[in-house]
Amino acid sequence: MLAFLVSSIRLGMTFLFGSTGETITEKSGHLNLGIPGVMCVGASCGCFAEYLYLTAAKANANAFLAILLPILATVLGGALMGLIFSFLTVTLRANQNVTGLALTTFGVGLSDYMIAETGPIYSRGSRYFTMSLPFADDLGWFGELFLSHGVLIYLSIIIALVSAFVLNKTRIGLNLRAVGENPATADAAGISVSRYRYASTCIGCGIAGLGGLSFIMDYLNGNWEYCIDAIGWLTIALVIFTVWKPDFAIIGSIIFGALYIASSYITGVSFANKEIFKMLPYVVTIIVLIFTSIRDKKENQPPQSLGLPYFREER
Repeated sequence: MLAFLVSSIRLGMTFLFGSTGETITEKSGHLNLGIPGVMCVGASCGCFAEYLYLTAAKANANAFLAILLPILATVLGGALMGLIFSFLTVTLRANQNVTGLALTTFGVGLSDYMIAETGPIYSRGSRYFTMSLPFADDLGWFGELFLSHGVLIYLSIIIALVSAFVLNKTRIGLNLRAVGENPATADAAGISVSRYRYASTCIGCGIAGLGGLSFIMDYLNGNWEYCIDAIGWLTIALVIFTVWKPDFAIIGSIIFGALYIASSYITGVSFANKEIFKMLPYVVTIIVLIFTSIRDKKENQPPQSLGLPYFREER
């Protein structure tokens, strides 16, 4: 049971990165269906940076740099994807849904290439990302459950809490939510809609990219076996499940992680039934979506302008 909970947390924090990033993006009114591709590109950039560093350092690798450089590369790669999305949808006025799906296709293709080219070295770099706190073993089950995780697990929680605070307690968050609810009114009040959409999308994609790196380096221990696109789609579902609240997503991500891996801890489950088990997060999301729609509480609804383009001359 303890191993199941630990694995649920490790996988869940991958969802949390993606969910937090997409929530920030959607609060501005941007619906980015390219998150699976963003996570793939983030993982590709981070793992490639790890590959270059460990190849150059050989036996003299520094643990701090072995963690910092991939994280920076991942954030930059994800932010670049967000910049491309914003340029196409804000500046060139391309359709958001089509643009997002195109980015997903590109990201999956890039990660396929990276798996074929440089995959083996990631297992060596993973040990830096999975190092637990030194005193975790001395605290029994509590230490193993809460203190035995790598740096990315705790980073995901910190980012989610900071994001929730910024969105709900600061003027920047207020302006961002205003842009997502009614961009015309926000524009009339002197808030730059384009600037906020560019910034939120780039920041959100940078955060989401860390989910891909976490999945490879922490959950899979550096063994890049397959693409991350399925995990990416679940992070979008998690945004709906947690009704656009990054802090609530901390619990929601662990629930999603538990549902996704539950079949692996139940004996006598066939392969086909395991795949059905993996559908549970989507089923739960649909139930939550129906429930929130029936209640129709404003705080549990998506931004009113989500997915809708805004052109100033049409105000």
